[in-house]
Formats: sequence, structure tokens, C-alpha cells
Amino acid sequence: MHDDRSLVEARLRRVLDERIRPAVYPESVPLEVAVWHAPDEPVPVAEGLAAEPEPIEVGARWGAPWGTSWFRVTGTVPEAWAGRTVEAVLDLGFDENMPGFQCEGLVYRPDGTPVKGLNPRNQWVRVGAPVEGGEEVRLHIEAASNPVILDYRPFRPTRLGDKETAGSEPQYTLTRMDLAVLDETVWQLVIDLEVLGELMAELPPESARRWDILRAVERALDALDLQDVGGTAAEARSRLTDVLAAPAAPSAHRISAVGHAHIDSAWLWPLRETVRKVARTTSNMTALLEDEPDFVFAMSQAQQWAWVKEHRPEVWARVKKAVADGRFVPAGGMWVESDTNMPGSEAMARQFVHGKRFFLDEFGIENDEAWLPDTFGFAAGLPQIIKAAGSKYLLTQKISWSRTNKFPHHTFWWEGIDGTRIFTHFPPVDTYNCSMKGSEIAHAARNFKDKGVARRSLAPTGWGDGGGGTTREMVAKAARLRDLEGSATVTWESPADFFAKAAAEYPAPPVWVGELYLELHRATLTSQAKTKQGNRRSEHLLREAELWAATAAVRAGFAYPYEELDRIWKTVLLHQFHDILPGSSIAWVHREARRTYERVAEELNAIIDAAQRALAGEGTTPLVFNAAPHTRAGVPAGGAATAETAGGTVLTSLADGGHVLDNGLLRIEIDARGLVVSAFDVEAGRETVAPGRAANLLQLHPDFPNMWDAWDVDEFYRNTVTDLTGADEVAAGADGVSVRIVRTFGASRVTQELSLPPGERRLVLDTAVDWHETEKFLKLAFPLDVHAERYASETQFGHFHRPTHTNTSWEAAKFEACNHRFVHLAEPGWGVAVVNDSTYGHDVTRTVRTDGDHGTTTTVRVSLLRAPRFPDPETDQGVHRFRHALVPGADIGDAVREGWRLNLPERRATGAGEVAPLVTVDQDAVVVTAVKLADDGSGDVVVRFHEAHGGRARATLTVGFETTGVTVTDLLERPLPGTAAPELDGNRIAVRLRPFELTTLRLKRA
Repeated sequence: MHDDRSLVEARLRRVLDERIRPAVYPESVPLEVAVWHAPDEPVPVAEGLAAEPEPIEVGARWGAPWGTSWFRVTGTVPEAWAGRTVEAVLDLGFDENMPGFQCEGLVYRPDGTPVKGLNPRNQWVRVGAPVEGGEEVRLHIEAASNPVILDYRPFRPTRLGDKETAGSEPQYTLTRMDLAVLDETVWQLVIDLEVLGELMAELPPESARRWDILRAVERALDALDLQDVGGTAAEARSRLTDVLAAPAAPSAHRISAVGHAHIDSAWLWPLRETVRKVARTTSNMTALLEDEPDFVFAMSQAQQWAWVKEHRPEVWARVKKAVADGRFVPAGGMWVESDTNMPGSEAMARQFVHGKRFFLDEFGIENDEAWLPDTFGFAAGLPQIIKAAGSKYLLTQKISWSRTNKFPHHTFWWEGIDGTRIFTHFPPVDTYNCSMKGSEIAHAARNFKDKGVARRSLAPTGWGDGGGGTTREMVAKAARLRDLEGSATVTWESPADFFAKAAAEYPAPPVWVGELYLELHRATLTSQAKTKQGNRRSEHLLREAELWAATAAVRAGFAYPYEELDRIWKTVLLHQFHDILPGSSIAWVHREARRTYERVAEELNAIIDAAQRALAGEGTTPLVFNAAPHTRAGVPAGGAATAETAGGTVLTSLADGGHVLDNGLLRIEIDARGLVVSAFDVEAGRETVAPGRAANLLQLHPDFPNMWDAWDVDEFYRNTVTDLTGADEVAAGADGVSVRIVRTFGASRVTQELSLPPGERRLVLDTAVDWHETEKFLKLAFPLDVHAERYASETQFGHFHRPTHTNTSWEAAKFEACNHRFVHLAEPGWGVAVVNDSTYGHDVTRTVRTDGDHGTTTTVRVSLLRAPRFPDPETDQGVHRFRHALVPGADIGDAVREGWRLNLPERRATGAGEVAPLVTVDQDAVVVTAVKLADDGSGDVVVRFHEAHGGRARATLTVGFETTGVTVTDLLERPLPGTAAPELDGNRIAVRLRPFELTTLRLKRA
């Protein structure tokens, strides 16, 4: 045997490409094709089937961007093909890109029955196996001409990302529409050779197993007549039998393959197209399940299941049957695979409430796992939310994308801010689109970091992002890899089966405490500011709507809007998907999101107004409704009363063009540049602004990341900065007690109003930016005279501490991070909070003082706006309004309270008199995040609260209505097994909470 490895490998590649794969379909005849182009948006299936098409030839161009074309293909199976397997081969003009990023199709029979989806890796439709000959074939294809937005070359701005700007130029060329004979023996030979060739490439050069495979492949190729592949394929396969039958080593890594199609609920396509992507994929997967008895498919995102139910009832019937058979598995238990950094406490909880409830209601199935393979990092508050929803596992893959530090575990306990631990797995295959390639399987085994104590991992298997799912080729490869020498073993399993076995195998894995920070995609905390504002404001409007509607239902017989609130919550949760809220979708998605948030605000404000009118009654007493969880100006949390008046604020104009605001608690000096050069805490006798520095400083950076424009900001952006200190106007505001500042730079304009509310220790900064920059990053800086080694950022149901220094690469990598309503820094006895109404991204840095003092300056910078050009070339162009507050002298409790206050402004009305809250709490550290009626329509009141300061808390809840019982529940409002209910003493409930502990109580009304 003289052939060396490289010659055999090269021979194998060429013979596969040029002879064996082309012989899979050895005979074919053309189908007749006709097409009808829908005039605008997609039409119902019945309309598309009934439309009268016109003839079209293979080679013709078709498909305006985002258009829908209905192809009709007809033909007759030749009599000579009797007894053979025949398929329709339908190539709409696919290129070599992954499925889901180009044209796609869903095939129907004439009666409207869906058959399967079409994509670049799935172009066939079975006609018969075997055929009798003479069968008439008639199929309809609902084809979507979705343009290619992402090609992984340097990202170029494109107008194709919005139907309104994409034009009408045909995108695709109809390539093949044939009936063809499938030679199943040749197809099996292709799989044999691919599996062995890919395995051989991963084995060490000196490995005996590699040489065994190489010689077997050589013998198989020798047996193959290249002019008669079909006639000699069986003999070639026989020469591979022994190497394919050799069993894996007992110590081989074990891979649980889970059929999967990660479908982004919106990304480089609009929401309406995702509805169709899900239909195509589920049609493919139910068909594959019928053909492959070992195959198991899992689909997450209850929203996507709901779309199938609503829009494709004929597909839904097949899905329900496959679920009942235990083969099509609901996964994840969330409404969508959301971002987890930015959604607020209640929104993150409701992701699980609505997701898990859908699967329970439809199938009686409860998920134990959170399934978030592609989410851009995980907030430290998430573990207790997962547990409170009744789940106990988490799967993600995305952390493997981190660029600076390699995460040290693949299976581990993840501990959140309250001490809750969740059994977590990162698939070492490092993709959620595994295709069963030998390189992927070998990488999973080599990469697995828990060798010696565990040997089991999961591989989500199937084309994803844009959908497609698992293919028959992947299933065939998995069958050969089930027990194959030199490879990890592969078995199809559900997520639940994998996690049960992994947890049993590895009962004491290592522990990771705190957030799971993704060292990539940091700019998603800032991109598409209006989408983020819409989310934040919708979350708070939902809180208000539930609070006031529940209060009015109990106090005034108001009809609680169950259905409206349910629908609106699901809309808001959908838009928290990890490519919508992070701002990484095409222009069409964000244009629609802005309009959706406007409608949501209109509906919720109508509910709030109606409930408050019912509560206020008739009268002329001025009332302030306070939806925040803390008393303010004498108005109780969750109630309404006449507000107390505070002292005034004095504005003094200085000769040098500056101004001073003073309310007796704070004295704020604003210089002629419109910068805050002093923020003096009168009571503490302490300056807030670092010596020689100025706050309210807008800073502009160039922003051109190496890749992933809307997603990434690279650390080198900091190398160049322009301080925007020039002011066109610094003057007293129209109210006489504020300062107005106007700046222009580039093609943009900023107008600010700085005010100091009477009786409050906070400087409010209202900023309007008319933004017309390109590839720039706008920050708002607050250099603070605070020496702090760490700072607190609000997250779900608490806050999380990050270091202000960069001692290690892990700390240095967090140069852009997420907060919710506040960032807080403190020395013992005194601190500062920076609060916001709609921004998330920020950075905190420490620098040595330059005034001769040996101290340090800690600078908080709020991220306001970016201007990436891909995938939306007009990202953030236009007018934006932000509100921030600087709170000197703030402890963590002040930061919590001021964050709520800024995000839930008071509402004023007139009425008969005060409105008592449904529930009050006597401890500020215990924050009520939701007051609502129970979802089951029983009329019970549900109250959710948590300890917000990071310490132990004892508190008394006072119930403002007659109640006959109290139950501790999970997030789904079900009694928690083994949890004793707190004692109800009249209308008082005593509670004890651990740091950041989350609790839900269900109060039964008398």
C-alpha cells in the first residue's frame, strides 16, 4: 500500500464532489412551472392556491425583495421509473449560504396540506418510494424572496433591510424544477464516506484507527466505477462495513443530540416572515419525525408555537400529534428567547409565566430547563427567576463567543445574587447549529472542560438562526456515530433526558457566582435607543395598568382587563427577543417596533386613566397617584392623596455666564459651558464632582468595530474622544428655575434642561438629541469624587456589584456593562447614584487625580446613542429624549427609590378623596414589583416583592381589603410545595427575606 494520506483524502474529496454526489439523482425529467406573484404582503394559503399562475422557465429571474411568489409545478412520473424512489428536486435559486438567510419555500398539496419546507440544504420532496409509474404530480410552493442581508463579508450598509426602501429588482434565478430518481444506495454511500472522511481528518496522524479508515476508504473508491456509480455503489459500501461497525471506546465522550432549529423571532427578517419560517421548519420536522424513529426534535419560544397554532392550523395538527408521541418537545418555557440583561424584573418573570403556561395549557407539559442558546450574556438575577418559575436547568452556547477569556466550565452550578443555584450546561460543540460534521463532534469531545468527572454534553442539531432544522443527512450521520470507534457517541435525546443524566453523573460541579458576561456584543446595550425606550416605558406602564386596574377592581368594581393585559404583555415580551431589544435587527423590525410601542402606550394609558377615574370618583380634591413602590411627598405607594408641598429652588445667574441652582439640600453650579462643576451636598458638607473635572459632559467617540456593527463596540473606541464643551446657549429655562443648554456638533444638536426639584436631593437632566452622526458613540460623563473599588448596577430583583478596577483580564473585559434604573458608588457613609429612565449601557473607570491629591476619580459614563450602519443604515437617526438624575449623598436604598421615582412619574387628577393602597409595606428595603389580580380570574390579589438593598429584611405587609388567606406561590401563581404560608394576623402579614429574595403571595379575597 503506497498511497499516502493526503492523496487518499484529496481523491475522496474529488470523487465525492464530481462523481458520487451527482449520481444521487441519476435520472430526471423537467416539471412544468407556473408562478403567481402576490401583489404585496403574503396572502392566505387558500388565496395563493387559487390564484391563476403564468408559465415561467428555469433560468428566469423572480422575486422582488420581501415578495411572495406562488409556484405551481406539475408533471408525470415516467412509466420506466416504476419500482424506484422518486423525488421532486426544487431549487428556487439557492446559493451556498446557510438556510434561513435567503429565499425559502413551503410546499403544499393541491388541497392545502403542507408537505415540507424548502431551503438550500433541503430541496427535495418525496413523490413515492417506490412509484408505480404514471403518477400525476402537482405541488404548490409558497416561495419567499427574502433578500440576502448577511454574507459575512465586510458588513456593507444596505437598503434591503426594509420593504419601504428595498426596491423591486428580482433577487433570485429559478434553478431546477425536476422529477428525479433517488438512488438510495448512492445516497447512503455519500453519508458513509462523509462520516469516515470527517472522522479520519480529526484523528492523530499516527493513529492506527486513522490508517484503518484510510485504507478502507481507498478500497471502497477502488471498487467504484466512476462511469457506473449506481451500479457499483453497493460493492463500495460493503468495503466500509468493518470500519463502520467498530465500536467506540467505553470511555468515549457521550453527546446527546437534540434536533433543533434556533429561529430568531426577528432579525434579518421581519416578524411576519418569522411566522412563515416557523411553519416551514415545523413542517420539515414533523415529516422527518415520521421517517426517522430515533429522531427527537425540540423547539423553544412559546410565541413561535402560538404562531403555528394561529396562522397554520394544518401544521399545528401535525405538531400536536408529534408532541403527544413524545418526539416533538416543547423546550425552554419562555415566551421568546429573550435578552436577559435589559428586561426588567417583572418582564423577565413574565417571560417564564407566559411561556410555561402556554405549554401547560396546550400539552400539559412543564419545562425544567431554560433554553437560551443565542442570548448575549446573562444577568445575575436570572437564577432565582428560573427557580421561581419551577425550572432548574439552563442551557446556552453564546458564552463561547467571548473574545478575551475562555469560560472555565461546560457544566456547572450558576449562582445568582440571592444565592440560588441553577444547574447549567454550555455545549462544548460551540454551536447551536450542529450539523453532525466530524469536526464538530471531535471539537465537542476535545473541548469538554469537565473530563475526568463528567463525559456527557448536548449538541443542538439542525440549521438555525433563520430556521430549517435537522436534515435527513444529519440523522443518517448520527446513526453512524451512535457507536463508532474514534468518535464520541451520539444519541438522540430530549433536553430533559440530557439534563437528568448530566445532573446524576455530575452531582457536585463547580460554582460560578454572578453574571455570565459575554465579552462581545456589548453595543447591544445602546443600539436602537427608541426600541429600548419603548421597552422600558412599556414595562412601567404595564406595572401601572395592573396596579390601578386591580385596585379599582377591589375598591370600585372595575372590570379587570384580563385579556387586554395578557395580549399586551405578550407583545412586550416578544419585543424583548434577543435581536429586537438589543437593536441588532434590520430597519423594518425597529420601524415596526416603534409603532407597536406607541400602540401599547396608548392602550395602557387608556386602562390606567379609566381605572384612576373609577378610583378617584367625583370631586375637586387634587390627587396624586403614586405607582412607585415607595412613599413620595406624603403620597403612599400604590395609592393616591394630596401631595405635600416642599420648599422652593432658587436659580442664581453668575457674571461669568454660569448659573447656580440651590434648593437647600443641594447646590449645583453650572458654568458658562453648561457643565456641572459642582454638586454640593449641603447636609453632608461634601462635593460630588471630582476636583478640576466637570459632570454633564457629553463625549463623542468614533465607533467602527472590527465586525458586527450594531452588536459590537471594541475597546479601542476609547483611544479617541472629543469633549463637547462648546455651547450655543446656556441660559435660565422658561420656568425661571432651570438651566437650558444648547450644543451643536457635526450635523447634530443637543438641548438640555437641568433642574433641581424642591425638597429633593437630585439633579434632573433632561436631554434631547437630534442625532445625525454616522459611526459615532455618544456618552454622558459624571466624574465623581468617590473612592470605590466596586459599584452597584440594578438588575432583576436586586443589584449586582462590579469592580471599578481592571486587575484581571476578566475585569478589563467588562468595559461596557448593563444597568437597569441606577448605578451606585459609595464610600462608607456617603455615595452617589446616577439614575436613568431608559438607557442601559454604561462604563465606570478609575483615574488618578491630577490636582496633587493622591486620591482617585471614579467616572460613570452613560451610553446614549450609537450610529452603526449595519444592519440598519439609519440606526438612531432623529430626535431622542432621555432623562437622568444625579443623586449625591445616596445610599443604596436612595438609589433604588430614585430609580423607581424617575421611571414612574406621578399622575395628577381630581376626585372625591384619597385612594388607599391594596397593600402597604413598612420597610423600604422590601420593594413591591407587582400588584395584580390572579391570572385565573378568581379575583385573588397577587403581590410580588423582593429585598432590594442586599441585606436581610423583616417587614410587615398590611392588606387593605378583606382577605381570608395567604399562599406563597411560584411565578405561575401556584402554591409552592413544602413552603409554609406566612401567618395572617388580621390584615397584617409578617415576612422575613434573605438578601434579594423574591417572594410571590396570593391573597384570597373574602
